[in-house]
Amino acid sequence: MSDDPEQEVRDWWRTEIIEMEPGMIRYRGYPIEQLIGAVSYPEMVWLLLRGELPSKEQGRLLEAALVSAVDHGPQAPSIGIARMAVTCGVGLNNAIASAVNTLGDVHGGAGEQAMALYDDVQQAWDAG
Repeated sequence: MSDDPEQEVRDWWRTEIIEMEPGMIRYRGYPIEQLIGAVSYPEMVWLLLRGELPSKEQGRLLEAALVSAVDHGPQAPSIGIARMAVTCGVGLNNAIASAVNTLGDVHGGAGEQAMALYDDVQQAWDAG
């Protein structure tokens, strides 16, 4: 234990993503007051996940991906499973967990497959 209880609190709230103490919040080193109103939600997600702010093109690409993934309609297997779970009387967390458990290569795996394709394209581009 430290002799400085305030330092213990600061250390407890600090991660590689966030640094927080009274009067100060930083995400990946950026003060929150510099981010609010200056970056879009997708740009903020990029910063949190990648550790750097995206270019405008990268931010627009992530935004397009997020918009396209919002909903597949009621016919998607994971949505059907979640709805069925709710009718059984389970709570929201259980219904979401049921839906997540249906994700795999056939349903929900397209994003990972697309990233592998994009990586192949980038490697081919870099190779000329």
